[in-house]
Amino acid sequence: MSEIPAVMRAAAIDEFGPAERLTVHQLPTPVAGPGEVLVRVEAAGVQPTDVAIRDGWTPPGATVEFPQILGNEFAGTIVQAGTGVTEFEAGQQVAGFRVLDCYAEYVNVPVSQVTLKPESVDWLTAGALSASGQTAHTALERLAARSGETILIHGAAGGVGSMAVQLARDRGLRVIGTGSAENQGYLRALGAIPVIYGEGELDRLREAAPEGIDLAFDTAGHENLRTAAEMVADRGRIGSIVEPALAAELGAQWIASDRSARRLGEVLDLCARGELRVTVRAEYPLEDAASAHRDVAAGHGRGKVVLRIG
Repeated sequence: MSEIPAVMRAAAIDEFGPAERLTVHQLPTPVAGPGEVLVRVEAAGVQPTDVAIRDGWTPPGATVEFPQILGNEFAGTIVQAGTGVTEFEAGQQVAGFRVLDCYAEYVNVPVSQVTLKPESVDWLTAGALSASGQTAHTALERLAARSGETILIHGAAGGVGSMAVQLARDRGLRVIGTGSAENQGYLRALGAIPVIYGEGELDRLREAAPEGIDLAFDTAGHENLRTAAEMVADRGRIGSIVEPALAAELGAQWIASDRSARRLGEVLDLCARGELRVTVRAEYPLEDAASAHRDVAAGHGRGKVVLRIG
């Protein structure tokens, strides 16, 4: 195993603000504390959450300290195991998550937030899977999705939406997915019945699902929950990850991802078996993290944006 350098490259912000605030810094390399592993990062997914933090939002329970490294999901190779760690050792390939600090050459993380990466799963897939995959997996669990039911997924071509489509199909659900005109073929390839969003959407949804919709998951916002409320009788089976206030108003669920090593391991195994695919629409080097943020903030893209770090 190569020697761990004293300093590392990381994409960080010195203050809140637009994408150009995110630049490469030379920062001290962390160490694996008790119960932690130190991972040399190969790839890190870029999430809307990261963009929101850069803009000034602080996740519940987190503390932002400048210079602040962003990023909340990663994949890489363990280079150091901290005191008391017996489950992992240097040289193992893993995927994992933490609220901040993943856009870096090295990240230290509790062992409860990493899991082994199957050999057949590539770095970009593993690095971009945790947030979107676990969020979609959590949502289907919270909404009690059952085989034979029909689910409406708003924003079905995006990072979380595309995961939700595939996971729902894997569970035996019929999926209606809304997206832009250019993403209709992509949604069909994922296994969804595609519906173009926008004016006249409700009529198109009723045509696509004449027998009704059992549950709905909104990943896009833009008051899509109101459309879902027109289609789903039990509003407790409508969930959103983007509009908590509107969800509360309508009696729908606000769904926060319940991330765990176990859940991440489950979605990684689905990838290894070919039952779940991560679409990486764009790959950026660490030095161009600002462009990756602009890409994610623009919306309407397919799948995930990833930083290639290793």
